[in-house]
Amino acid sequence: MSKKILLALVIFSLLVAGSALAEEFSKVGTVGAQFLKIGVGAKYVGMGEASVACVNDAYAMYWNPASLTQLEGHNLHFTNVDWIDDVQLNYVAFAKPWGNSSAWGVSATVLSMGEMKVTTIYEPEGTGETFSASDYSFCFGYARKLTDRFSLGGSFKYIWERISEESASGFAFDFGTLFFTGIRDLRIGMNISNLGPEMKFDGPELDVFYNPDPQNGNRDPVKSKLAVEPYDLPLTFRVGVAYDLYPTPDSRLTLSSEAKHPNDNLQQVSLGGEWVWKDMVCLRSGYKLNYAEEGLTFGGGVRLQTGERTTLELNYAWADFNRLQSVHRFSVGFEF
Repeated sequence: MSKKILLALVIFSLLVAGSALAEEFSKVGTVGAQFLKIGVGAKYVGMGEASVACVNDAYAMYWNPASLTQLEGHNLHFTNVDWIDDVQLNYVAFAKPWGNSSAWGVSATVLSMGEMKVTTIYEPEGTGETFSASDYSFCFGYARKLTDRFSLGGSFKYIWERISEESASGFAFDFGTLFFTGIRDLRIGMNISNLGPEMKFDGPELDVFYNPDPQNGNRDPVKSKLAVEPYDLPLTFRVGVAYDLYPTPDSRLTLSSEAKHPNDNLQQVSLGGEWVWKDMVCLRSGYKLNYAEEGLTFGGGVRLQTGERTTLELNYAWADFNRLQSVHRFSVGFEF
């Protein structure tokens, strides 16, 4: 009875923590480095991004570094995200166990987009010039089992953003925990991501000549720089639960839920599920609550034995963005 009560309390706490508060103030547009919030791994996006407690491969570098301890071998995974308005995000991660109770991993994220027109107040249709923008992040993570049920992990990431000739750089930390409750396969995951100092753009296009007294013909303009405000990183706290069911001897059903509290938006909830048949064919679905545009997600994948100790994993995920176009993710992974 005590285990059932604990399970009920965990689920109730998640739903309460992630419930939408009507009076809560949304601070959308107040932080930068937004590319860090684009979810990776078609497997987990297909489950509505309810991933903090169920991730078990190299994508733990993004969702919860403590889950690196769940690796069964070397992992190499790649995701392409066909984001909104022809923006492309590519993510690659490698992770491996280290001894009997530790694991480490590295990852890289690259966001790119096409050329855009330079516009001004007097030439709103464009000056004939173009500019581009891109974002990068490089991450190293480590996790360790402190007991047979509890894991702790962390990661360090370097972040770089560029718009035309201006750029900003900084760093951030992620911290996560994973706890197996002992109630069958019930586990609880928590993660805080992008904990770091403010970033600020700088570059040659901010250099200007300024004349504090334009009426005075004897005074020359002085070399100055346009002031740019620093911006916060997208700090996010996640807590979630996952539970495995076995409807038949050849299948597994994983149910997961997650409450998320970002520093620039309302509290949000994700619900997801994955059905696996013979550890080979996977179908997934999820739903996001209290998001401005995002909602329903679907996905699927296959696992193929390509060698004596090598497995190829192919996954796809579709996410509905309501008034915006749908987003597609493709992932390829190797476990060896």
